[in-house]
Amino acid sequence: MAAFCPLPVTPDLPTLRAKLQGLLRFLRDTLSISNAHTVDFYTESVWEELVDLPPETVLAAVRKSASEAEPRPSQARTLMEADGDTGKTLKAAEFMNMKKSHEVQAMSELIGSIANYYGLKQVIDLGSGKGYLSSFLSLKYGLKVYGIDSSNTNTHGAEERNRKLKKHWKLCHTQSRLDVSELELKMSKERKAQNAIKNKADIEEVFNNSLTNQEKMSTSNFLPDFSGSAISNIRNQMETLHSQPHQEENLCFENVFPLIDLLPINAIEPTSSQQIPNRETSEVNKERRKMTSKSRESNIYLPLTSFITADSELHDIIEDLEDCLMVGLHTCGDLAPNTLRIFASNSEIKGVCSVGCCYHLLSEEFENQHKECTQKKWGFPMCRYLKEERWCCGRNARMSACLALERVAVGQGLPTESLFYRAVLQDIIKDCYGITKCDQHVGKIYSKCSSFLDYVRRSLKKLGLDESKLPEKIIMNYYEKYKPRMNELEAFNMLKVVLAPCIETLILLDRLCYLKEQEDIAWSALVKLFDPVKSPRCYAVIALKKQQ
Repeated sequence: MAAFCPLPVTPDLPTLRAKLQGLLRFLRDTLSISNAHTVDFYTESVWEELVDLPPETVLAAVRKSASEAEPRPSQARTLMEADGDTGKTLKAAEFMNMKKSHEVQAMSELIGSIANYYGLKQVIDLGSGKGYLSSFLSLKYGLKVYGIDSSNTNTHGAEERNRKLKKHWKLCHTQSRLDVSELELKMSKERKAQNAIKNKADIEEVFNNSLTNQEKMSTSNFLPDFSGSAISNIRNQMETLHSQPHQEENLCFENVFPLIDLLPINAIEPTSSQQIPNRETSEVNKERRKMTSKSRESNIYLPLTSFITADSELHDIIEDLEDCLMVGLHTCGDLAPNTLRIFASNSEIKGVCSVGCCYHLLSEEFENQHKECTQKKWGFPMCRYLKEERWCCGRNARMSACLALERVAVGQGLPTESLFYRAVLQDIIKDCYGITKCDQHVGKIYSKCSSFLDYVRRSLKKLGLDESKLPEKIIMNYYEKYKPRMNELEAFNMLKVVLAPCIETLILLDRLCYLKEQEDIAWSALVKLFDPVKSPRCYAVIALKKQQ
């Protein structure tokens, strides 16, 4: 285990419960806005029922707040800007997009630090999907990673992607060795030129001195000074290369040379044609990479297919289970809370780092209380206080918790027109076809349509409704009727965006309080891990167990 260092102080359970109480008081008055569905905006007169203000007033207030808010760089953004931006770029866009690369880089660095803190070699990645995080942890940090996903397709895809990624690491390794060789050859020529100049100067000095001074001099003055500034310059430049920060945004590796030094020594298979001339430099590089490598067996990524529940027995899935970390990057729905439950119930798991997503897919214990259900472990709530309150958010509110306030604040606004089209369509369906509730989804038709008329006809056809019974004039009459009220829908959606962080905070505090309730956990916290503009679900729930 690494040398002890104090962890940051975090709020205790009573403090968090007090925050939950205040949040519930606020949400009791506003949750109905978050639970209103945009599809029903006009059919159910949502604005008139829930908001007692003109839409212009709401929009003005929201825009004023946005303009007055000072931009604050997130922890991840600050880290990214501190990275170096020099050297050659090798593109590998086939592996990750910019968003995923940002997430994997930030999360793997944190996980690597926790693994080093505990002296752990094994990581379990739940909901590993395409294996981006798992591959990166195994290749860069020398960890043995089990990536578990319920989709067999994802598992096989992850294996193939990991094979390609290893090949890419090898290409980086080859290029970095060539760069070293070229650098050393260049510096060797410079050193010879400097020595030649020095020797010439020494000879001139000798002949300009007196005969007595000549007799006192030894022949060592004429020898090239290999122990002086020339070698010192080489070492300084090599150390400069090693010390420059690295950046792997989108796997477009900036400054490939230091990146390869961070790889485990066994991540790349050496070839006889890739020898570095300077043996001393090669040994230095090897020692640097050994710092992140534990053993030849540690650098492994093993994708597995298994459906994980809160009661899953890890020993049945992983035969060589040992003290480890459990992680999850954007684990969907109930998998995020189940990750925390598995962590709490298994002594081998010493730490957890979980970033959840898809809150609308969470199961809620008190959502459908009139229905009989045998389920015992729900996605929400987890903590005792919210269970005692029998708190329920509702599916639409959980869906709205996924809205990205930070993206809207920087100009990546909501698709108001497409939402408007859908709300007007719902009124047409209600009036002309007598359907008040439709379980079918229109889907992403808006981007394929040239006009509102085209949108309505395509949508009706997809829903299996006879669009020929509606003449163009009737359809356009609905459009003209609601067009002046489009700002109501825009203002309402902005209210939902502003309320989104409140609901997400409630869900995340519920998980954190659950961890605080466990007796064997030494430290737990919510950490803003990603830039919320790049990755809106940016908070990680992190916990570490007491050491035995």
